[in-house]
Amino acid sequence: MEVNLRKWDESVPLHVQSPVYDVPAFLRGANTLQPLERRELRPVRGRTLLHLQCHFGLDTLSWARLGARVTGVDFSPTAVRTARSMAERAGLEGRFVESNIYDVPRRLREQFDIVYTAKGALCWLPDLRRWAKIVRGLLRPGGTLYVLEDHPIADACRNEPGTRRLEFELPYFLGRAHRDQTDGTYATRVRMRYRTSYMWIHPLSELLTAIAGAGLELDFLHEFPYCYWKKFPFMRRYGKEGWQLTRGAGTIPLMYSLRAHAPRLSPTGTGRGSRG
Repeated sequence: MEVNLRKWDESVPLHVQSPVYDVPAFLRGANTLQPLERRELRPVRGRTLLHLQCHFGLDTLSWARLGARVTGVDFSPTAVRTARSMAERAGLEGRFVESNIYDVPRRLREQFDIVYTAKGALCWLPDLRRWAKIVRGLLRPGGTLYVLEDHPIADACRNEPGTRRLEFELPYFLGRAHRDQTDGTYATRVRMRYRTSYMWIHPLSELLTAIAGAGLELDFLHEFPYCYWKKFPFMRRYGKEGWQLTRGAGTIPLMYSLRAHAPRLSPTGTGRGSRG
């Protein structure tokens, strides 16, 4: 994660300039959230929302535009400084905290109505069991966890420029960190000083077991044959929802969404009760 931090720190100013993020449109009032996550998370107005691994804050502040009281957390000091600047430039309220995700319980002594994480976040974490326990502690009774992510089976496929078909590069059950030394990132092809990064493939069974083990209760898990970004060079637009595979490329799940909740307190204030 220390190696990853160096690359993410360097990526922030490059991403701010990248058309993938389109900061000028955001500052003019655009919302960066996907239609799917806005539908599935339901109205957020007046609710407290914690965005884990928030990068430089565009999605966090997009939830603020919808009325949520937002807090974003990222381990990159450059990302956090940039997120605070974005909030000021956009005229939006948002708190941003610099923290490694596993240190968040020491930095935030409070609970939230919603914990949100999305779009290429979980693959950077080595330990989902520990992550899920931290999420559980950050949620108020009845509070909601929402995840929108690349499907791990798609993460196992090659997606370098010039890729023409689905081709597995990594085993789905990798079980260890994958070391990558690619120039640039998903949002820029600029040659970077720090090229090395590490990522993990977490099968859905690992995620669900971690969530159950932390005492969270599953509302749904949905899988989709399209993705929120152009993950493979040969993909085509799928309306306003994202990108799908071209004909003849085969169909695999490319994205999933998950919603779970912390149990409500029983009427006596102890034990577990129904969500209602």
